[in-house]
Amino acid sequence: MKDGTKGTQIPQTTPRQSWTFSNEMNSEIRRAAATGIYDIRGGGSKRRVPHFDDLLFLGASISRYPLEGYRERCDTKVVLGTRFAKKPIELDIPITIAGMSFGSLSGPAKEALGRGATLAGTSTTTGDGGMTEEERGHSNKLVYQYLPSRYGMNPDDLRRADAIEVVVGQGAKPGGGGMLLGQKISDRVAKMRNLPKGIDQRSACRHPDWTGPDDLEIKILELREITNWEKPIYVKIGGARPYYDTTLAVKAGADVVVLDGMQGGTAATQDVFIEHVGQPTLACLPQAVKALQDLGMHRKVQLIISGGIRSGADVAKALALGADVASVGTAALIALGDNDPHLEEEYRALGTTAGAYDDWHEGKCPAGITTQDPELMARLDPLAAGRRLANYLKVMTLEAQTIARACGKNHVHNLEPEDLCALTIEAAAMAGVPLTGTSWIPGRGGF
Repeated sequence: MKDGTKGTQIPQTTPRQSWTFSNEMNSEIRRAAATGIYDIRGGGSKRRVPHFDDLLFLGASISRYPLEGYRERCDTKVVLGTRFAKKPIELDIPITIAGMSFGSLSGPAKEALGRGATLAGTSTTTGDGGMTEEERGHSNKLVYQYLPSRYGMNPDDLRRADAIEVVVGQGAKPGGGGMLLGQKISDRVAKMRNLPKGIDQRSACRHPDWTGPDDLEIKILELREITNWEKPIYVKIGGARPYYDTTLAVKAGADVVVLDGMQGGTAATQDVFIEHVGQPTLACLPQAVKALQDLGMHRKVQLIISGGIRSGADVAKALALGADVASVGTAALIALGDNDPHLEEEYRALGTTAGAYDDWHEGKCPAGITTQDPELMARLDPLAAGRRLANYLKVMTLEAQTIARACGKNHVHNLEPEDLCALTIEAAAMAGVPLTGTSWIPGRGGF
């Protein structure tokens, strides 16, 4: 471009992309304009929110005494359901597999989750849609989810389970119900859920036979009577109002509270739900712990945290903030083989790329995990996938032990907030730990 008066060249400014109207947002506007329907996908929140990466451990030096990794024991065992259940669940590690349904996942994937959890000495969870024989047969400890849909539910399976999880909410969609689209309603899924084959299924967002905490107490008593007071009763809540929801779950008689933050995954729901409803896991956990402490029930009612747990460091930080167990879902699927780069060509054929594939509702998963297509399911070897999952859980446990020893703890549950500092003001305020290099906890004074 030339200046008309002097004939000189005027430098052009570099085109600048709007942060508000980014390429991703513009693409969604165009998609909505073309289709007139909201976007549905699986997985969890993709936005950056304060997370466990924003916390650091303060290892031992002179003021603290570390444990020798190869000589001194650091225990990882945990018992769930000690409040009322006659038969609490004993786990070797403080990590469990979160609920993921048969229907959302293939039969081989559910079997692999059971095999991996058993090898690692922990539990797995059924999810919506009922209990499959391969899952029960290969799971040493299996938690049965009791959801608003009641799909596949029967008292005999409640008795066959090792614990029962009453699902009130989910981190990816607190206040919303589940979705399973028709292309994944196979003959077997339809029979288990008493649904027509090939027809879209939507689960209710609330239980049909109770409307509040008083009714929840009655429902928990009913479940205890059905199972002769043997099974621990969990109550799962989404990360919306964790202080009050935890308080009410405890008062209703829960043995265990399961808290799922917004980074938790789902089989399928509205993208707007995943990204704009709920609170980050880091923000939810301290509120739930405070509720338990205020009731005098911390460590008496166990707390399981889920939503974006990926590593032993995440587990250790969750335990330090007061959780008893951390639970993995999306990470477990990745360990089985989901979104693996060796399938990149097939992911590209689906219009995506390895690491970003989230159209789990379409049933076209090249890895054979989130599908009911017989040919795709046959690609997943449940024995090999189960071993990969067990290896992953073992590494996470070793990482958590390594950190605990470095902080001078002989049990991972002895980790505490005093062992942590935060890299950002937001994380410091949410976790209730000092901003690194200071003694300041935002909102609590200090310097």
